[in-house]
Amino acid sequence: MSAPSDPKQPNAKAGSENLRSRITTDGIDRTPHRAFMRAMGLDDAAIAKPMIGVVSQKGEVTPCNMTHYDQVEYAKEGVSMAGGTPREFTTISVSDGVGMNHEGMKFSLVSREIIADSIEAVIHGHAYDGLIGYGGCDKTLPGVIMGMVRCNVPSVFVYGGSALPGRFKGQDVSVLNTYEAVGAVQAGTMTEDELAQLEEACKPTIGACAGQFTANTMAMVSEALGLTVPNSAMIPGVYSSRRGVGQRAGALVMDILERGGPLPREIVTRKALENACAIVAATGGSTNTALHIPAIAHEAGISFTADDVAEVLQRTPFIGNLRPGGKYHAKDVYEIGGAHVVIKELIKHGFMHGDTLTVTGRTLAEEVADAPEPDGEVIRTVTEAIMPSGGVVVLKGNLCPDGALLKVAGLKSLVFTGTARVFESEDEAVESVHARDYEAGQVLIVRNEGPVGGPGMREMLGLTALIYGQGMGEKVALLTDGRFSGATRGMCIGHAAPEAAIGGPLGLVRNGDTITIDGKAATITLDVSEEELAQRKADWTAPPTLHRGGLLSKYAATVGQANAGAVTHAGNAQWPDQSRGKIKGARS
Repeated sequence: MSAPSDPKQPNAKAGSENLRSRITTDGIDRTPHRAFMRAMGLDDAAIAKPMIGVVSQKGEVTPCNMTHYDQVEYAKEGVSMAGGTPREFTTISVSDGVGMNHEGMKFSLVSREIIADSIEAVIHGHAYDGLIGYGGCDKTLPGVIMGMVRCNVPSVFVYGGSALPGRFKGQDVSVLNTYEAVGAVQAGTMTEDELAQLEEACKPTIGACAGQFTANTMAMVSEALGLTVPNSAMIPGVYSSRRGVGQRAGALVMDILERGGPLPREIVTRKALENACAIVAATGGSTNTALHIPAIAHEAGISFTADDVAEVLQRTPFIGNLRPGGKYHAKDVYEIGGAHVVIKELIKHGFMHGDTLTVTGRTLAEEVADAPEPDGEVIRTVTEAIMPSGGVVVLKGNLCPDGALLKVAGLKSLVFTGTARVFESEDEAVESVHARDYEAGQVLIVRNEGPVGGPGMREMLGLTALIYGQGMGEKVALLTDGRFSGATRGMCIGHAAPEAAIGGPLGLVRNGDTITIDGKAATITLDVSEEELAQRKADWTAPPTLHRGGLLSKYAATVGQANAGAVTHAGNAQWPDQSRGKIKGARS
């Protein structure tokens, strides 16, 4: 297909004089530029070809991205075989696993913006003609996709793949088990020796966490959006078949360049965003996607908030028996046919749009046509759904007027009424939970952890897993303006908006207040009169700023609220047409 004319976007036809990279290679005045390229080993033939950026986060900060080392080479092979010149670069990652439960977690969500910003800087700074982007750990997937949509050059996303699950006492396990096991040791239901054995067994390979946590959820989102090599997301990161995935990514980006499309903003439409929400709902995916999908939409200039996410979640059946709410891991989804099994089943029953475009130029329905039927165990049919609506709901009420998120997948009861126990930070809450200084029937309020108040909206898997491991997972509720991990389970409500630090009602809650959470009705209510709340609001003062310099201070000054994706710029970025035809003295 051909891309529609857009005067603000360069014509990207391969072999034409209008390649973006010609601004850096053609003409006498570009002699110094070519000298830099020659210093990197490029000859005339390589300089004349389209320049394709290949970005990853390979490094030693997390096992999630260590699969990228070989896979990047496969993608570069694919670009070269298809007639392009690959240009590798890297960007950062911040490990949620290592950053969990201390101040370092404040840099996790911020890293998403750094990743997108850094991709924009390199792609536009070097005028590359296309992009292959690898993601591995939680924030790297949305960060890379956001960068692709922002730059809007021919692009293909590739997930580096998950780790294989470990085995412990005859059962498949993942890192989630270790978080919950810490609480079990504190509760006396597991020994420290058993915990040590589990620690060594739970993650036997490199790759992202094995369950339907944020990384695997966002990988499925990339499939539903149509931005990735079709049906590649659930292939474990250590499998040899990932060589073919990388090579095909290289061929695909060159094919998009040759055809002139589809570009990311032609793929990321409102329908595609609804598809992304549907696959989250169907698989009981991470609540973090309610931040990331609106942020991806924002890059495309589409207003798509938590309310839009909630609408799709409520109408989509929950059919994936996946961890943390269920039993199975990404490897199991791969073995029964991959993400296409879920997508085909949802399209078949009218819960996903089949006419959206993918990077292949074909529709999503065309790409999944040959997928097998659900196996009935890992993925159920719609007619035998685990629940009639999605695994995540957006709660609203006088406590969270702009919404808060509850993962209902796996919950035994969707209704909870309790009394408030207020903590002014995650650290206060963790201290009390470690000491088991809380009671059944309480709603634990953890405030001042939002995008501005944190700053950085910390993820609280360490806290929620402790509670669950102590056997209190559904005996208490937890409500915060911070985030939860995709691995979190229990009566945990996050992303409360507006957040406490900017005057949201969460900042007005007092110890002993009655709060009712209703996952069926999608409501959350503080049982305090409007008059009393108005008086508390008049008496309220903003908490002190915790970070007056550095990255977090910049982030707090620019970041928006969670219900709109916690974004940091105006969105719909445009780039001037820098296409450059031959000029006098240009090289042929």
